[in-house]
Amino acid sequence: MRHPLWPLFDLRLTTRDLELQHLTEGDLPAVAQALSGDVELNPLATRYDGLEPVQQRGVIVAQQYWRSLGTWAPESWALQFAVRHRGELVGTQGLEGDDFPTLRTVDSSSWLMASSRGRGWGKQMRAAVLTLAFDHLHAQYAITSAWHDNDGSLGVSRSLGYVPNGTTRMRREGRTEPAELVDDLVHLRLSRDAWQSAAARSGLGPVRVEGFDACRPFFAL
Repeated sequence: MRHPLWPLFDLRLTTRDLELQHLTEGDLPAVAQALSGDVELNPLATRYDGLEPVQQRGVIVAQQYWRSLGTWAPESWALQFAVRHRGELVGTQGLEGDDFPTLRTVDSSSWLMASSRGRGWGKQMRAAVLTLAFDHLHAQYAITSAWHDNDGSLGVSRSLGYVPNGTTRMRREGRTEPAELVDDLVHLRLSRDAWQSAAARSGLGPVRVEGFDACRPFFAL
């Protein structure tokens, strides 16, 4: 059934092995339970004393989700997709654009359950949202960031044609030793031309995008 008020809930991206659909409120408890302990969440998010770790992480995800819906505008938006394999939740994939009609640049973020890594799904997830960005939203650039030791994320980015875009020294969540409180965050950028070239030789197969036409006004298209 088509959603009468928020057609983004009907937006669906399908790859060879995965299906991505707009995260719903009903997905939040499952996401909180599935989050691996090594997934680093927004260090600026509010923490609440007295919450168990799983609940704390779930609250951070929930508040980010509600904020993305409540503050959506064509100029600044954030999509969060639930990623499923054969109907089972395996992770989430984000795509956002700030001052998008002018900058035509998207940013991405994602995580996979530990048991779902090493299967090439991280690359498929990213390829899905890049297809949405470049082929449907008319983006010109995509950026992403990862800590210098996040080999999985950096490997996915490089394999899809991203190139270095600088490094930032930042405070890192979950570190306790003074020498470990800050770390290097690596930034990468992918141009539309490079994506089209990389996509042609990636061997990932086609990405099917369904339900996009009804979403056009939400991106000022």
